[in-house]
Amino acid sequence: MTQNNEPHVNEYDDDMVAMLELIWGKGFMAPGGAENVRRIVRGLDLSDKLVHDIGCGIGGGDLVLAGQFNARVIGVDLEAPLLERARRYAEDAGLAGRIEYRHAEMGPFAFDDETFDVVYSSGAFIHNPDKAAMFAEVKRVLKPGGTVAIYDWMCGPDPYSDDMHRWIELEGLTFSMETVETYATLLEQAGFSNVTCESDGGWYQKRAREECVQLEGSLKEAMIETLGAETYEHFLEDWRALIIVLDGGEMRPGYVRGVKAAT
Repeated sequence: MTQNNEPHVNEYDDDMVAMLELIWGKGFMAPGGAENVRRIVRGLDLSDKLVHDIGCGIGGGDLVLAGQFNARVIGVDLEAPLLERARRYAEDAGLAGRIEYRHAEMGPFAFDDETFDVVYSSGAFIHNPDKAAMFAEVKRVLKPGGTVAIYDWMCGPDPYSDDMHRWIELEGLTFSMETVETYATLLEQAGFSNVTCESDGGWYQKRAREECVQLEGSLKEAMIETLGAETYEHFLEDWRALIIVLDGGEMRPGYVRGVKAAT
């Protein structure tokens, strides 16, 4: 799933996962819940198509892809504890027959050439510094005429400000962001056609403010009960810092799509 030889260290602990589910909904570790999954794959016919979910986390997106779009999904992630929860959710939803989960290893994807109809990802490419290698692997495992469709957190063109460094520090995760223009270039260099890369038009900038209001209000009691007061205060500060970098244009979520040429 990644293209270096360094061993992976799990970064999404139970507190982080619990917090994200409270904000984004059961099964989701990226914003927007089912609504954003539908935006990522809008216009695609997924019925009985084989979809590869890169960085599937705890599987909320796969429940939408399989349950609402009738896709067959193979999700992979570097963090085994996340996959355990994803499997439980798929079983609880009666979708275990359409969703398979595999623990990913460092390096090239563990799939044959031309395996998938669609490669999907939400908020996972941000963690990988070698996106050129990732897109090369995506192209390799896609069938001719297949589509890559992802949502990711991207950055502006300028060096990170103190505010950006502060937000990343609060997140406590390994981030490697690129601009939306860089994503377009990397897709084209990998040989994809019909490339589209666009920001979300301020959608998550608005949503993050709503989430912060929830953290300060309707979700506060549940957050403190689940995580404790100290951890709650940490995540509240995290969201306040997030709003600053969204408002400043340093963090720019967006959508990326490309098509592998048919042979």
